[in-house]
Amino acid sequence: MKKLFIFLLLALFSFFTVADELKLSYLEITENSPKSYSLLLKIPLKDKKKIDISVQMPKGCKSTLAKRTQSMENTSLETWQIACDDGLSNQNISIHGLGDLELLLRLDLLSQSHSILLNTSKASYSIPKTQESFEIVQTYTWLGITHILIGLDHLLFVFALLLIVKNMHRLLWTITAFTLAHSLTMIVATLGIINLPQAPVEAIIALSILFLAMEILHEKEGKIGLTSRYPWLIAFIFGLLHGFGFAGALADIGLPQQAITLALLFFNIGVELGQLIFIASVVFTVILLRRLNIPTVLENLQTIIVYMMGGISAFWLIERTLSF
Repeated sequence: MKKLFIFLLLALFSFFTVADELKLSYLEITENSPKSYSLLLKIPLKDKKKIDISVQMPKGCKSTLAKRTQSMENTSLETWQIACDDGLSNQNISIHGLGDLELLLRLDLLSQSHSILLNTSKASYSIPKTQESFEIVQTYTWLGITHILIGLDHLLFVFALLLIVKNMHRLLWTITAFTLAHSLTMIVATLGIINLPQAPVEAIIALSILFLAMEILHEKEGKIGLTSRYPWLIAFIFGLLHGFGFAGALADIGLPQQAITLALLFFNIGVELGQLIFIASVVFTVILLRRLNIPTVLENLQTIIVYMMGGISAFWLIERTLSF
Protein backbone atom coordinates (compact mmCIF):
# COMPACT_ATOMS: atom_id res chain seq x y z
CA MET A 1 0.00 0.00 0.00
CA LYS A 2 2.83 2.40 0.88
CA LYS A 3 4.60 1.77 -2.46
CA LEU A 4 1.32 2.28 -4.30
CA PHE A 5 0.76 5.55 -2.47
CA ILE A 6 4.25 6.84 -3.39
CA PHE A 7 3.76 5.82 -7.03
CA LEU A 8 0.39 7.55 -7.25
CA LEU A 9 1.73 10.66 -5.56
CA LEU A 10 4.64 10.94 -8.01
CA ALA A 11 2.32 10.28 -10.94
CA LEU A 12 -0.04 12.99 -9.77
CA PHE A 13 2.86 15.43 -9.30
CA SER A 14 3.92 14.78 -12.88
CA PHE A 15 0.38 15.14 -14.21
CA PHE A 16 -0.29 18.37 -12.35
CA THR A 17 3.03 19.88 -13.44
CA VAL A 18 2.26 19.18 -17.08
CA ALA A 19 -1.39 20.15 -16.89
CA ASP A 20 -0.62 23.42 -15.14
CA GLU A 21 1.52 24.45 -18.13
CA LEU A 22 -1.39 24.33 -20.55
CA LYS A 23 -1.68 27.83 -22.00
CA LEU A 24 -3.76 29.69 -24.54
CA SER A 25 -2.04 31.64 -27.30
CA TYR A 26 -3.68 34.75 -28.66
CA LEU A 27 -3.43 37.32 -31.41
CA GLU A 28 -4.73 40.83 -30.83
CA ILE A 29 -5.23 43.14 -33.81
CA THR A 30 -6.05 46.77 -33.00
CA GLU A 31 -7.04 49.33 -35.62
CA ASN A 32 -5.21 52.55 -34.66
CA SER A 33 -6.51 54.60 -37.58
CA PRO A 34 -8.35 53.64 -40.78
CA LYS A 35 -6.49 50.74 -42.42
CA SER A 36 -3.57 50.96 -39.94
CA TYR A 37 -3.17 48.17 -37.36
CA SER A 38 -1.04 47.07 -34.42
CA LEU A 39 -0.58 43.35 -33.82
CA LEU A 40 0.33 41.50 -30.64
CA LEU A 41 0.98 37.77 -30.78
CA LYS A 42 1.38 35.90 -27.49
CA ILE A 43 2.75 32.37 -27.73
CA PRO A 44 3.34 30.03 -24.75
CA LEU A 45 6.76 28.41 -24.56
CA LYS A 46 6.97 24.63 -24.69
CA ASP A 47 9.97 23.16 -22.83
CA LYS A 48 11.30 26.75 -22.73
CA LYS A 49 11.30 26.87 -26.53
CA LYS A 50 9.18 29.08 -28.75
CA ILE A 51 6.44 27.35 -30.75
CA ASP A 52 6.69 28.27 -34.42
CA ILE A 53 3.34 29.98 -35.00
CA SER A 54 2.95 32.37 -37.93
CA VAL A 55 0.20 34.78 -38.97
CA GLN A 56 -0.89 35.14 -42.59
CA MET A 57 -2.57 38.50 -43.21
CA PRO A 58 -4.49 39.45 -46.40
CA LYS A 59 -2.43 40.18 -49.54
CA GLY A 60 -3.03 43.93 -49.39
CA CYS A 61 -1.33 44.25 -45.98
CA LYS A 62 2.26 45.47 -45.65
CA SER A 63 4.49 45.89 -42.62
CA THR A 64 5.00 49.49 -41.46
CA LEU A 65 6.93 48.67 -38.28
CA ALA A 66 9.23 45.66 -38.08
CA LYS A 67 8.37 42.77 -35.80
CA ARG A 68 9.85 42.88 -32.30
CA THR A 69 10.09 39.79 -30.11
CA GLN A 70 10.23 39.83 -26.33
CA SER A 71 10.69 36.75 -24.16
CA MET A 72 8.90 36.62 -20.82
CA GLU A 73 8.43 33.81 -18.31
CA ASN A 74 6.87 30.89 -20.23
CA THR A 75 5.72 33.28 -22.97
CA SER A 76 6.98 34.88 -26.17
CA LEU A 77 5.50 38.24 -27.23
CA GLU A 78 5.69 39.53 -30.80
CA THR A 79 4.55 43.03 -31.79
CA TRP A 80 4.46 44.73 -35.18
CA GLN A 81 2.37 47.15 -37.24
CA ILE A 82 0.81 46.86 -40.68
CA ALA A 83 -1.23 48.87 -43.16
CA CYS A 84 -3.90 47.20 -45.31
CA ASP A 85 -4.99 48.88 -48.54
CA ASP A 86 -8.50 47.39 -48.40
CA GLY A 87 -8.91 47.29 -44.62
CA LEU A 88 -9.79 44.01 -42.92
CA SER A 89 -13.55 43.73 -43.47
CA ASN A 90 -14.38 40.71 -45.62
CA GLN A 91 -10.71 39.70 -45.47
CA ASN A 92 -9.23 36.41 -44.31
CA ILE A 93 -6.64 35.85 -41.55
CA SER A 94 -4.91 32.47 -41.22
CA ILE A 95 -2.76 30.99 -38.46
CA HIS A 96 -0.12 28.35 -39.19
CA GLY A 97 1.70 26.00 -36.83
CA LEU A 98 -0.86 25.78 -34.01
CA GLY A 99 -0.45 22.05 -33.49
CA ASP A 100 -2.48 21.14 -30.40
CA LEU A 101 -2.75 24.76 -29.24
CA GLU A 102 -5.79 26.97 -29.41
CA LEU A 103 -5.48 30.65 -30.31
CA LEU A 104 -7.85 33.41 -29.29
CA LEU A 105 -8.11 35.95 -32.10
CA ARG A 106 -9.26 39.37 -30.90
CA LEU A 107 -9.93 42.19 -33.31
CA ASP A 108 -10.60 45.68 -31.94
CA LEU A 109 -11.53 47.65 -35.03
CA LEU A 110 -12.77 51.23 -35.11
CA SER A 111 -16.37 50.24 -35.74
CA GLN A 112 -16.60 46.74 -34.29
CA SER A 113 -14.83 44.01 -32.34
CA HIS A 114 -14.55 40.26 -32.80
CA SER A 115 -13.35 37.38 -30.64
CA ILE A 116 -12.99 33.88 -32.00
CA LEU A 117 -11.15 30.69 -31.01
CA LEU A 118 -8.97 29.11 -33.69
CA ASN A 119 -7.29 25.70 -33.76
CA THR A 120 -5.75 23.31 -36.26
CA SER A 121 -9.12 22.28 -37.68
CA LYS A 122 -10.28 25.89 -37.89
CA ALA A 123 -7.12 27.92 -38.49
CA SER A 124 -8.53 30.85 -40.45
CA TYR A 125 -11.18 33.51 -39.95
CA SER A 126 -13.03 35.65 -42.46
CA ILE A 127 -13.82 39.00 -40.86
CA PRO A 128 -17.47 40.02 -41.41
CA LYS A 129 -18.52 43.62 -41.97
CA THR A 130 -20.68 43.70 -38.86
CA GLN A 131 -20.00 42.56 -35.31
CA GLU A 132 -21.54 39.25 -34.27
CA SER A 133 -22.42 39.19 -30.56
CA PHE A 134 -22.95 35.44 -30.79
CA GLU A 135 -19.23 35.04 -31.57
CA ILE A 136 -18.33 36.65 -28.25
CA VAL A 137 -20.96 34.65 -26.34
CA GLN A 138 -19.77 31.38 -27.86
CA THR A 139 -16.04 32.12 -27.52
CA TYR A 140 -16.02 33.37 -23.92
CA THR A 141 -18.47 30.74 -22.69
CA TRP A 142 -16.17 28.05 -24.05
CA LEU A 143 -13.10 29.81 -22.60
CA GLY A 144 -14.78 29.83 -19.18
CA ILE A 145 -15.65 26.13 -19.38
CA THR A 146 -12.18 25.07 -20.52
CA HIS A 147 -10.44 27.32 -18.00
CA ILE A 148 -12.21 25.78 -14.99
CA LEU A 149 -11.81 22.23 -16.32
CA ILE A 150 -8.01 22.62 -16.70
CA GLY A 151 -7.76 24.85 -13.62
CA LEU A 152 -6.83 21.96 -11.38
CA ASP A 153 -6.31 24.06 -8.27
CA HIS A 154 -9.89 25.34 -8.45
CA LEU A 155 -11.23 21.84 -9.11
CA LEU A 156 -9.32 20.39 -6.16
CA PHE A 157 -10.83 23.01 -3.87
CA VAL A 158 -14.35 22.16 -5.05
CA PHE A 159 -13.58 18.43 -4.77
CA ALA A 160 -12.42 18.91 -1.17
CA LEU A 161 -15.68 20.70 -0.36
CA LEU A 162 -17.58 17.73 -1.80
CA LEU A 163 -15.66 15.39 0.52
CA ILE A 164 -16.37 17.51 3.59
CA VAL A 165 -19.99 18.54 3.05
CA LYS A 166 -22.08 15.38 2.77
CA ASN A 167 -25.54 16.88 3.29
CA MET A 168 -27.02 17.88 -0.08
CA HIS A 169 -28.80 20.96 1.28
CA ARG A 170 -25.64 22.27 2.98
CA LEU A 171 -23.61 21.41 -0.12
CA LEU A 172 -25.94 23.52 -2.28
CA TRP A 173 -25.47 26.53 0.01
CA THR A 174 -21.71 25.94 0.15
CA ILE A 175 -21.25 25.79 -3.64
CA THR A 176 -23.54 28.82 -4.02
CA ALA A 177 -21.39 30.78 -1.55
CA PHE A 178 -18.22 29.79 -3.43
CA THR A 179 -19.80 30.77 -6.75
CA LEU A 180 -21.04 34.16 -5.53
CA ALA A 181 -17.67 34.95 -3.96
CA HIS A 182 -15.47 34.15 -6.94
CA SER A 183 -17.93 35.80 -9.35
CA LEU A 184 -17.83 39.00 -7.29
CA THR A 185 -14.05 39.31 -7.10
CA MET A 186 -13.54 38.21 -10.70
CA ILE A 187 -15.81 41.03 -11.86
CA VAL A 188 -14.33 43.78 -9.66
CA ALA A 189 -10.76 42.71 -10.47
CA THR A 190 -11.39 42.46 -14.21
CA LEU A 191 -12.97 45.93 -14.24
CA GLY A 192 -9.98 47.31 -12.33
CA ILE A 193 -11.94 48.27 -9.21
CA ILE A 194 -9.73 46.14 -6.93
CA ASN A 195 -6.37 44.69 -7.92
CA LEU A 196 -4.17 42.24 -6.03
CA PRO A 197 -0.74 40.94 -7.09
CA GLN A 198 -1.23 37.59 -8.79
CA ALA A 199 1.64 35.64 -7.19
CA PRO A 200 0.38 35.91 -3.56
CA VAL A 201 -3.17 35.16 -4.73
CA GLU A 202 -2.05 31.95 -6.42
CA ALA A 203 -0.09 30.95 -3.30
CA ILE A 204 -3.11 31.46 -1.04
CA ILE A 205 -5.27 29.43 -3.46
CA ALA A 206 -2.81 26.56 -2.97
CA LEU A 207 -2.99 27.15 0.79
CA SER A 208 -6.80 26.90 0.66
CA ILE A 209 -6.56 23.39 -0.80
CA LEU A 210 -3.97 22.36 1.79
CA PHE A 211 -6.22 23.73 4.54
CA LEU A 212 -9.21 21.68 3.35
CA ALA A 213 -7.07 18.53 3.00
CA MET A 214 -5.97 18.91 6.62
CA GLU A 215 -9.57 19.52 7.69
CA ILE A 216 -10.63 16.25 6.05
CA LEU A 217 -7.84 14.29 7.75
CA HIS A 218 -8.66 15.85 11.14
CA GLU A 219 -12.30 14.90 10.66
CA LYS A 220 -11.25 11.29 10.07
CA GLU A 221 -9.62 11.44 13.51
CA GLY A 222 -12.87 12.65 15.06
CA LYS A 223 -11.92 16.33 15.19
CA ILE A 224 -14.68 18.47 13.69
CA GLY A 225 -13.03 21.37 11.89
CA LEU A 226 -14.15 24.87 10.99
CA THR A 227 -15.14 23.83 7.46
CA SER A 228 -17.47 21.11 8.71
CA ARG A 229 -19.18 23.58 11.04
CA TYR A 230 -19.35 26.56 8.66
CA PRO A 231 -18.72 25.24 5.14
CA TRP A 232 -20.46 28.14 3.38
CA LEU A 233 -18.31 30.68 5.26
CA ILE A 234 -15.02 28.96 4.38
CA ALA A 235 -16.19 28.52 0.78
CA PHE A 236 -17.10 32.21 0.56
CA ILE A 237 -13.83 33.49 2.07
CA PHE A 238 -11.58 31.34 -0.10
CA GLY A 239 -13.92 31.87 -3.06
CA LEU A 240 -13.05 35.57 -2.98
CA LEU A 241 -9.41 34.66 -3.56
CA HIS A 242 -10.21 32.12 -6.26
CA GLY A 243 -12.08 34.90 -8.07
CA PHE A 244 -8.87 36.93 -8.26
CA GLY A 245 -7.26 33.84 -9.77
CA PHE A 246 -9.95 33.68 -12.46
CA ALA A 247 -9.46 37.41 -13.10
CA GLY A 248 -5.74 36.86 -13.60
CA ALA A 249 -6.44 34.20 -16.21
CA LEU A 250 -8.96 36.46 -17.92
CA ALA A 251 -6.42 39.30 -17.95
CA ASP A 252 -4.02 37.01 -19.84
CA ILE A 253 -6.76 36.19 -22.35
CA GLY A 254 -8.03 39.76 -22.67
CA LEU A 255 -11.49 41.18 -23.32
CA PRO A 256 -12.85 42.89 -26.45
CA GLN A 257 -12.94 46.60 -25.61
CA GLN A 258 -16.31 47.17 -27.27
CA ALA A 259 -17.99 44.22 -25.54
CA ILE A 260 -16.33 43.94 -22.12
CA THR A 261 -19.56 43.36 -20.18
CA LEU A 262 -20.85 40.69 -22.57
CA ALA A 263 -17.54 38.81 -22.66
CA LEU A 264 -17.10 38.99 -18.88
CA LEU A 265 -20.66 37.78 -18.27
CA PHE A 266 -20.34 34.74 -20.51
CA PHE A 267 -16.84 33.86 -19.32
CA ASN A 268 -18.32 33.70 -15.83
CA ILE A 269 -21.26 31.64 -17.09
CA GLY A 270 -18.76 29.29 -18.75
CA VAL A 271 -16.85 28.92 -15.47
CA GLU A 272 -20.08 28.02 -13.65
CA LEU A 273 -21.08 25.53 -16.35
CA GLY A 274 -17.66 23.89 -16.14
CA GLN A 275 -17.95 23.75 -12.36
CA LEU A 276 -21.38 22.11 -12.61
CA ILE A 277 -20.03 19.57 -15.11
CA PHE A 278 -17.23 18.69 -12.68
CA ILE A 279 -19.56 18.41 -9.65
CA ALA A 280 -22.03 16.26 -11.59
CA SER A 281 -19.18 13.98 -12.73
CA VAL A 282 -17.91 13.55 -9.16
CA VAL A 283 -21.39 12.85 -7.76
CA PHE A 284 -22.12 10.35 -10.54
CA THR A 285 -18.79 8.58 -9.93
CA VAL A 286 -19.42 8.39 -6.18
CA ILE A 287 -22.88 6.86 -6.77
CA LEU A 288 -21.37 4.20 -9.04
CA LEU A 289 -18.58 3.39 -6.57
CA ARG A 290 -21.01 3.05 -3.67
CA ARG A 291 -22.95 0.44 -5.62
CA LEU A 292 -19.85 -1.75 -5.56
CA ASN A 293 -20.43 -2.20 -1.81
CA ILE A 294 -16.74 -1.98 -0.84
CA PRO A 295 -16.82 0.69 1.91
CA THR A 296 -13.38 -0.17 3.37
CA VAL A 297 -11.66 0.09 -0.01
CA LEU A 298 -13.42 3.38 -0.75
CA GLU A 299 -12.45 4.78 2.65
CA ASN A 300 -8.79 3.88 2.04
CA LEU A 301 -8.97 5.32 -1.47
CA GLN A 302 -10.37 8.59 -0.13
CA THR A 303 -7.53 8.81 2.40
CA ILE A 304 -4.94 8.31 -0.34
CA ILE A 305 -6.59 10.96 -2.51
CA VAL A 306 -6.65 13.46 0.36
CA TYR A 307 -2.95 12.89 1.09
CA MET A 308 -2.22 13.40 -2.60
CA MET A 309 -4.23 16.62 -2.59
CA GLY A 310 -2.30 17.82 0.43
CA GLY A 311 1.01 16.91 -1.18
CA ILE A 312 0.39 18.67 -4.47
CA SER A 313 -1.10 21.76 -2.78
CA ALA A 314 1.93 21.98 -0.47
CA PHE A 315 4.17 21.72 -3.53
CA TRP A 316 2.20 24.50 -5.25
CA LEU A 317 2.35 26.64 -2.11
CA ILE A 318 6.14 26.42 -1.92
CA GLU A 319 6.58 26.89 -5.68
CA ARG A 320 4.29 29.91 -5.85
CA THR A 321 5.69 31.49 -2.69
CA LEU A 322 9.22 31.28 -4.12
CA SER A 323 8.01 33.12 -7.24
CA PHE A 324 7.15 36.32 -5.30
